Amino acid sequence: MTETPAIRLTQFSHGAGCGCKIAPKVLDEILKTSVAWPDNDKLLVGNHSRDDAAVYDLGNGQAIISTTDFFMPIVDDPFDFGRIAAANSISDIYAMGGKPLMAIAVLGWPVNKIPADIAQKVVEGGRSICQEAGIPLAGGHSIDSPEPIFGLAVTGIVPVENLKKNNTAREGDLLFLTKPLGVGTLSTAQKRGLLPEAMLNLIVKQMTTLNKAGEELGKMPGVHAMTDVTGFGFLGHLIEMAGGSGLTAEVWYQKIPAIPGVQDFIAQGVFPDGTTRNWSSYGEHVSFEKGVPVAEAFKLLPDPQTNGGLLISADASLAEPLKVLFGEPVGRMIAAQNKKVMVQP
Repeated sequence: MTETPAIRLTQFSHGAGCGCKIAPKVLDEILKTSVAWPDNDKLLVGNHSRDDAAVYDLGNGQAIISTTDFFMPIVDDPFDFGRIAAANSISDIYAMGGKPLMAIAVLGWPVNKIPADIAQKVVEGGRSICQEAGIPLAGGHSIDSPEPIFGLAVTGIVPVENLKKNNTAREGDLLFLTKPLGVGTLSTAQKRGLLPEAMLNLIVKQMTTLNKAGEELGKMPGVHAMTDVTGFGFLGHLIEMAGGSGLTAEVWYQKIPAIPGVQDFIAQGVFPDGTTRNWSSYGEHVSFEKGVPVAEAFKLLPDPQTNGGLLISADASLAEPLKVLFGEPVGRMIAAQNKKVMVQP
């Protein structure tokens, strides 16, 4: 009797994780509106800025944070897919300096192609991460869809004075990144059957690690701006931070943390299509200075991350405590130049 072959979830999706994101230029076209801002005087953060979540002022010193995120499988294991998608969704709350309160699930499932018990494992994976974050998975919505999709809509809360935006960096701030880059490239290698199991376990661990530090960073006045690095890559989210703050970011390439082994795959030409889409959308805002290994940097810095690290812009007085937590700074904010990001060796 022939065994039924194991289902590989990544074979049912044309994209993977946050690499599914619509390219920044296309998204700008979609979000165009003639509606004047502000459309609600209680809305502290909305579509007028390119931030991680919407924030609504409750009027009592507290604000509600609301966000949603979902994508197609980035790994084959359904439980891990659910964990990764949930951790990525909750990250937007932490990126605003907030505390998550509850989540509801978003599930799309090709019911005629993949058994329902596999979807159950995906949801259970999401529930396990919610429990780790200390919140309930309180409900959700599901549809029959051509590709498997999972994510969460998450509600959080933050004292208004602790709210962190991505467009409030200050000149002289140091930049810190809390997780290494390379998830997009390594997940592409995994989809092609090239990734060793040990490296797969490494990226799964990174993608399922909650960015809980954001809640504590929200309490630090010297942390001026914060965002998380996801589908637009390190450069895309840094461009949003620098441009929104009216500054230029100077990046020190040798200080950028990368997952061990990712450069080897880049050298072999293994990287996701999302990297090229990202660069095509915002490459004009970036300069590579003499001494930067451009062929590598071009593929690493726009690499789409899934539940990537927090990108922090903080006063230089916080350098030592943040170094202890997150390693060396990866750059600094300087007065606006002709490019939004300048990559130095």
